[in-house]
Amino acid sequence: MDNISWVEDGADRLTGWHSESGAPAPTKVVVAQDALTADTAMRMVRAGTAILWRGDYHNARQLLKALDRRVQRRTARRERGGVTFADHRAVRTERATLLGRLLVELEADHSLDLRRAPDVRAASTAAYGEPSGKVIALTELLGVIGAHQWQAKGVHVPGLGESVHPGYGVFSPVRGEYVDLVVNAPLGDPLPQTAFDLGTGTGVLAVVLARRGIARVVATDINPRAVTSASDNIARLGASEQVTAVEADLFPEGRADLVVCNPPWLPGEPTSALEAGIYDPGSDMLRRYLSGLADHLEPGGEGWLVLSDLAERLGLRTREELLGWVADAGLEVVDRLETVPRHGRASDAKDALHEARRGEITSLWRLAAVTG
Repeated sequence: MDNISWVEDGADRLTGWHSESGAPAPTKVVVAQDALTADTAMRMVRAGTAILWRGDYHNARQLLKALDRRVQRRTARRERGGVTFADHRAVRTERATLLGRLLVELEADHSLDLRRAPDVRAASTAAYGEPSGKVIALTELLGVIGAHQWQAKGVHVPGLGESVHPGYGVFSPVRGEYVDLVVNAPLGDPLPQTAFDLGTGTGVLAVVLARRGIARVVATDINPRAVTSASDNIARLGASEQVTAVEADLFPEGRADLVVCNPPWLPGEPTSALEAGIYDPGSDMLRRYLSGLADHLEPGGEGWLVLSDLAERLGLRTREELLGWVADAGLEVVDRLETVPRHGRASDAKDALHEARRGEITSLWRLAAVTG
């Protein structure tokens, strides 16, 4: 863990610094309380100064909202007339950077020593592990609290008919259409006996495969938090006898009758573990899945690729590139099942990427190794 230093009440202070996005510790930090105005705070964060909050917790949240409104107004002016995806990402990165300069300190027991502060110890320990003092962005703390609530409450998945409980930093299956594709895709006759679910996240697709009758499913993820979350969900949903979650960089050892992968849909650099479920630098995971698939399929087996065409609609990848990678990997397309998104952004005209989102199609590509 890195350290962050500042001067408070005439004394030098030093403690740990943590950022899920990997942002470095701020080098200029000032201590502030409730008298700080939003306009002054905005000038400070835009100048690169971080604000360590010592006032009322709810006032800190109000200040964050006020800063966000100022950022959003500026963003709206920049996005008027349309933006490219690169512009959109740059704007979002700038927003995260500015808002991330409002800081809070977690005590050694992960408590928050602010007036009217909630008890964040359980949520912080679930996210960070063993308690230790650290300074984090208020935006990150709010994410930690929200994730803990989601983990406790669960996210209902219509295609599963039950809820899964995503851990902190694990991508949540809020877009149920991709689950529906795996629920409804034909499994063939005879029924596959073994399957791999690559990049399993919460383990939802692995459980779906088990409930469709596949006797043995290995679910992999490179993120240890995801493996823990998947294992918890697999046990909670009564699938432990059929499904095992393991930490692996994509493929486990061996071969399977069915290999399923729902990679991040957009080429781009993630800024946190959570964004790794959305952005795939250089389509690396997608390309490695395709190139390694034939070597991990049993004879006559299939690979299922679940992928949105949003990257194509944004000009980040072409259909020809995708089909070229399929052919280069010695694969052929057996079939393709399609569905349309049901999430709110697909119909939100205010979304900067609305034109691309409203025509988005999510597909399940059934792939097989070329023989002969």
